[in-house]
Parts: sequence; structure tokens; C-alpha cells
Amino acid sequence: MTSVQGTGLGNGWRAALGAGAGLLILGAAVALWVPGLGGADAVTKFLLAVAVILLACHVCGELVRKIGQPPVLGEILGGLLLGPSVLGALWPQAVGWLFPADVLAALDKAAQLGLVVFMFLLGCELRTDRLKLPRVIGATVVGGMGLPFLCGMGIAMVAGPMLAGTRGEEWAFYLFFGLAVAVTALPVLARILVDLGIEQTRVGVLALSSAAIGDGAAWLVLTLILAAGSAGGLGQVPETAGLAVALLLVTVLCVRPALAALAARTDSARVLTIVLVVGATGFSALTQMINLHPLIGAFLFGVAVPRGSEAVRRVGEQLQGFTLMILLPLFFAGVGLKTSVGLIGAHPWYWVAALGILVVAQASKVVGAGGAALLAGLPRRESLQLGVLMNCRGVTELVIAAIGLQFGLINQLGFTILVLLAIVTTAMTVYLVRYTGGRPLS
Repeated sequence: MTSVQGTGLGNGWRAALGAGAGLLILGAAVALWVPGLGGADAVTKFLLAVAVILLACHVCGELVRKIGQPPVLGEILGGLLLGPSVLGALWPQAVGWLFPADVLAALDKAAQLGLVVFMFLLGCELRTDRLKLPRVIGATVVGGMGLPFLCGMGIAMVAGPMLAGTRGEEWAFYLFFGLAVAVTALPVLARILVDLGIEQTRVGVLALSSAAIGDGAAWLVLTLILAAGSAGGLGQVPETAGLAVALLLVTVLCVRPALAALAARTDSARVLTIVLVVGATGFSALTQMINLHPLIGAFLFGVAVPRGSEAVRRVGEQLQGFTLMILLPLFFAGVGLKTSVGLIGAHPWYWVAALGILVVAQASKVVGAGGAALLAGLPRRESLQLGVLMNCRGVTELVIAAIGLQFGLINQLGFTILVLLAIVTTAMTVYLVRYTGGRPLS
């Protein structure tokens, strides 16, 4: 036994030394080779940027997984490392060379495609047909979104001059910031539950059900905010609302039955993949045309996809693998390139605002969701765990923050604070659930 262990240890050291030597050789080669790439064409630079992004995101993902965090948190941190917060501060020339304007434009389009597929998959995961303890779920959704929403609006009213963008209406900013504080990230929450082994417990099922309903409500509210706060102002609301209602009716009356019939009659993964991807991107284009965000269309189409089909499930798994491994890290890199943590240090009040938002967002989620569940009859310990789980904001927070920045509802500082809110609350969720006894309960 000792000799086997010793051999394994020796092999481990040799592998580590070999990897280190390889990295040194690669670094020296790159140092000699990169200066000659100044005239590289756009395709070469784009491919190099993608390679660097994927490497940084997935290496960081593996590192945080070693300490018990979901890999997506490391992938988000990997994106931040490539932006002005780290690489830009240490080596700004590298950022300028690696991410010129034409490469950024190409990366943004690829990231948008990744987000469209991601939101489609998120819509597919929205299930209300297996709800248990509906009274507790309803209370959790109302408390877990209502209290943070009101607290977020209060923060926006006080700190508006620091955080608000320049293109949105004032009331739209208040509503948007309240929504940004209130969201829960369904996909990241699901991963955390699996990692902790509590996805089948009562707390796990309640958390997933509440997060799914809350996500649906959040996107509905965001749709209304974008429609009312767009460039056309309130005068454009009737037209946009009418077109949105028409699209919703067509989806319910025509698209959903057609998808159900197709799923029942074909087992061809190829046909289903084409139909689902074309449908998701087509719906995204439609919602973009009616002055809503394209991600809303992708989410709506995902909700219309029939549940229970084995062929659809297989296609979803294939799309999920490519999207999460390849396309979503490009979005994280885009977020990182727009995030500058140094902005918070520009003024003492920015620190106060950032810390205040983090504390209020955490406390209002736990108290709102957990307190409502307790009042609805859930035991105290499970109510506390449910409140902690609903505090996970993850990718959903990043997507909503990016939409807010794009539509001018928040400025760069507001965007940076929301990105940090997503990272901190997601990281704390794992530790707080374990601290409160986050192992299988009942």
C-alpha cells in the first residue's frame, strides 16, 4: 500500500513539474511570438480571445469547485479577471490588444446567442405541474420577492444619483433596481442543491419551485419595465403591450400545441434541435422587433416547449452542454470587460452604497422568503434554509444587470455593484446553507 501511494505521489509530482515546465516553455514562446501578431487579422484575434476566455473561465471554475462552490461562480470570476478590474489594472496593453473593438463586437454577438439559448433552456425548466405545499411556495415567492423589491426601490430612491443611467425614466430605474435586488438564479440554485445533496428534500423542492415561479414573475415585470421605459416612453406602451399579448396568445394557442404534436410524433433529435433553436432565435427576434429584449422571447418559447418528452429532454441536455461550456463564458467575459471594481474606490460614498446594498439585499431575501415560509407553517430551521437558498442570484442577476446597462437604466457603477452582488450572494449561499445544517433533512 505504501509503495503504491508513494508511486502515485511521485507521479503526481512529475506531472506537476511537467505541467509547470510546459507552461514556462509556452509562456516563453508566447512572449517571443505575440509581438509579431500586431497585424493579425480579425478572425485570428477573435479565436485567440475565445481561447483565452474559455481557459480563464474554466480554470477558475475548477478552482472554486475544489472549495465547494458551483463552477459557474469561478467562470464569472474568470470573466472579471480579464477585464479592467484585474488584467486591465495590471497590464492594460494586453486587454487592448486581446479585445479590440471588432473582437468585442464579435464576442458580444456570440454571447447574445449563448444567452438566447440559455434563456430558452431556463424557460424549459419552468415547471408548475409538480408543486407541493402550494401555500408555502406562494408565501415564499411573495415574501422572497416582495420585501427585496421594496428594499431595492428604497435604495434606488436614496442612491439614485450615484447609480441611475442617463436614458431611462426615473420611475423605471426605481422598478428595475428593485427587481435586480429581488431575483433568484434558478439554474445556479439547482446546481447548488445537487452539490449539497438536498435537491430531493422538502427544502430543495420548495426552493426550486419558488425560484421557478419567481423567475417567471421577474421576467414578466422586466418586460413591463422595458416596454414602459423604452425610448418611446409611456406613449409606446399600448402598441408594445398589444403586440406582446398577441405573441403570447399565438404561443399558447398555436405554438405550444404544435410543439407538443411534434414531440409526440418524432424521435429525431436532429429535427427537434433545428425546430427548437430556430424557434428560440425567431421568438428572440420578434420580441426585439416589438421593443422588448430578445431574451424575453427565448424564455417565452422555452415555456411553450412540452414537458415529459424524452426526445426533448435529450436535445435540451445537448444544447445545455454546449451553451454552458462554450457560449456562456463569452457572456461572462463581456460582463468582466464592463465591470471595474476600482470604480467603487473612487469615492467613500460608493463604498457605503455597495456595502449597504449587499447587506440589505442579503437580509431582505432571507427575512422575506424565510419569514414568509415560517408564517405559512414551515418549521423554523427549514424556513431559514429556504430563505438562504433564495438568496442565490448568480447568472440571472448578471443577465438583468447587463440588460439594465444596455437600456441605460443603470450606470457603470450601478452595474458593477450588481455584478458584485451576484458574486457575493451566490458564494455565501453555499456556506450559509451548510452552516444552517444544509444536509438532507426530511
